[in-house]
Amino acid sequence: MKKAAVLLAAAVMMVSGAVSGAEETKGNLRYSITVSKFENQAGWHGQWDIGDAWGAVMTDALQGSGKFIVLGEKDMRAEAMAEQDLAASGRMAGGKKAPATGQMTPAQLLVKGAITHVQGSTTGGEGGLNFKGIRLGGSKDTAEINATIYLVDSRTGQVKASTKVVGKAGRRGLAVGYSGSALGGLTGDLGGFKKDNVGKATEDAVAQAVEFLVKQLESIPWEGSVVSAKDGKIIINRGSREGVTDGQTFVVGKIEETTDPDTGEVLDRSVEKAGVITAKTVKEKITICEATEGGKSIEKGMSVQPQ
Repeated sequence: MKKAAVLLAAAVMMVSGAVSGAEETKGNLRYSITVSKFENQAGWHGQWDIGDAWGAVMTDALQGSGKFIVLGEKDMRAEAMAEQDLAASGRMAGGKKAPATGQMTPAQLLVKGAITHVQGSTTGGEGGLNFKGIRLGGSKDTAEINATIYLVDSRTGQVKASTKVVGKAGRRGLAVGYSGSALGGLTGDLGGFKKDNVGKATEDAVAQAVEFLVKQLESIPWEGSVVSAKDGKIIINRGSREGVTDGQTFVVGKIEETTDPDTGEVLDRSVEKAGVITAKTVKEKITICEATEGGKSIEKGMSVQPQ
């Protein structure tokens, strides 16, 4: 069992590295993101739910890319909220073990889509391993999956970008597939297995989708806030989790919004610059900065944006 877990971990690392397409960029500013279950519009049915599988693989691939703050899928977050509600009911032991409410990370970006076409075939082989729905092995057979991807801004509900991907088994040369009832449990025989090419095509399609999502980051405004400004020490609510690095500079100022009087929709946002700050001490969720311009004008609550 321990050997199986080690092999699985190695396979996941292979997938994550291939999906990213490049090493993590130092100073890359990250956004929180979550994946919704993809609709199975293709009508494909196999040993596992292809919509659930897509969500699981994409969540892992986004995490492996190092470009996002990846949140659990909808069912995971629902379970977390249920635990918080149970703790708040007074029926559970309190203290530090009890989950607190009001601290869940909100998703800035949402990924949704649909699987529109699946054409698959499978073969048998030896030396494979299935663990919690993930298979190690190789394949020369082919399968194809088509999907449409939407990136949605959770603040406005608007689609920021969309694309179509076509995944093919074996194109990336990775030894990962998916099988088992509901992608769960240790299944199969260490001496032989069935190579699931639809799973491999899914992995290839997800890799393309994540590469597309990473490219969209350049056009999405990144923003933080000043949480404290005292005695020349300025603290912002962004840290290493978001990709902030020592020496990074930010423009600080008040946000001016122009809204539609009929709908309340924000039509335009601009920053009235108050100063410039430089990151001096970067922690996980905050960064202590020093003002290099307009220090006395910087106040708590002001917006922070990369210079």
